[in-house]
Formats: sequence, C-alpha cells, structure tokens
Amino acid sequence: MDEERKWKRIRERFALHLPVRVRVRETPNFEWTEITRLSNVTPFGAGFTLKHPTEKGRLLHMTIPMPRQLRVFDHVEDHYKIWAIVRYTKTTISDERIVFEVGVAFIGRRPPVSYEKEPWKRYDILTTAFQALASPEDILAPLPSDDQRAHTRHNIAVDMRLETVDVNGEVTESEHTVTENISSRGATLFTMLQILPGRFVRLTSEEHGITVHAAIRSRSIGADGVPRIHVEFIDKEWPL
Repeated sequence: MDEERKWKRIRERFALHLPVRVRVRETPNFEWTEITRLSNVTPFGAGFTLKHPTEKGRLLHMTIPMPRQLRVFDHVEDHYKIWAIVRYTKTTISDERIVFEVGVAFIGRRPPVSYEKEPWKRYDILTTAFQALASPEDILAPLPSDDQRAHTRHNIAVDMRLETVDVNGEVTESEHTVTENISSRGATLFTMLQILPGRFVRLTSEEHGITVHAAIRSRSIGADGVPRIHVEFIDKEWPL
C-alpha cells in the first residue's frame, strides 16, 4: 500500500453510531452535559448532533467507548476521554425541534490552561497535522473573544424575546426587549437579565418570524445607565 492510500484510509470516516457524552462549559459557573450518538468518527475527529447550541471554535470534552484501533492514547481504558474543538455547525429540524449538527477535531488529553478561567474562548487550529500528545498551546491559537464588529450595525429597534436555557435545554429566563443596533451577524440588546459573556441565548422576533441563537461576547452599561449585551449570531444571519 503506497503512502497516499495509507493516509487516505487513516482519514476515512467510519459510520460508527457510538454513544458519546459531551460536556461543555459556557462560563466558569455554567456547564451542561448531553448524551448523544456519533454519526461518524476517525482517529482525528467526529460528527454528531446536539440539542444545545454551540459554535465554531469552542472547546468541548468527549467520553466515547471508542474502538481501541482508532485511539491515539488510553488504549487500555474502557472509555476514550478526549478534548475537541468545534470545526463545523449547522442547524436542522428534527421532531419539530432545532438540533445542531456538529463536526469536531480532536486536540488531545487536555485543554489549554486558559480554559479553566475562560472556557468561552474560541480557537483555531495552527496545524493540519493531528498531535494529540502535544501541548494544546502549541496547536491552538485563541480567537478574539470580545465584540468584533465586522459588519455594519444599523440603529434599528427590533422587538425580541430573549431566552436562556438550563442544562436540560429548558427555558429558565425570558425577557421581552429591543435591540439598540443590529447587523446581519450580531446585535446590541437592552437587558436586565444577569447573563455573562460566553453564554448562549435564543432570540425570537415574532414580527420577522425568525429565531436565532447567539453567543454573548460582552456586556456594557450605557450613559443612560441601562445594561446591554453584545451578541453574535451563531446559526444564521439576520434578514435585514
């Protein structure tokens, strides 16, 4: 077998519908765990669906009863425990509920040191070569975590229902509010809810007939003394 064919076989995705435990920390004090099934897997990554929202660049921890021939380490353990970075997300509808199709790349035994205090940080991979035993600081580059406005914001007041969900995916807080400004990719909203950067929220506009999920990038208090959150939409663009 030549090297090209050998490499292609190593990279092949296997349709193994194994159960997987996914753990995600949105903030230092809020995390959730979801049990789902893999749709495919390789030694370097996997695909699966989640009921909870996530976004490209986030880190998550996976526990899988992985076949030992597909593992890079922990060959004698019953379960393969590995950290991964989200590389792809797409929303679909299943049983009249939004689900997130997720593709991840495995990064190794542990997350970066910064994860403990800043689990909401997003990263990009510095190399295409899988180095599961390397230091995560050597293979990951942090992305900006604050409010980076690449798209023009318009000073439009859009009525929205702002919702947070708990570890079971049930709505825990809800507030009717309006945007201070909005673009196709993000918005600033007035809110009295104490929601920290890193959390995911659900935004629904009855007027426009649309629901989007967003990540909170930062909070601020305006000159009027009213708190605001600055969010980036993670699953679709807003139809301006």
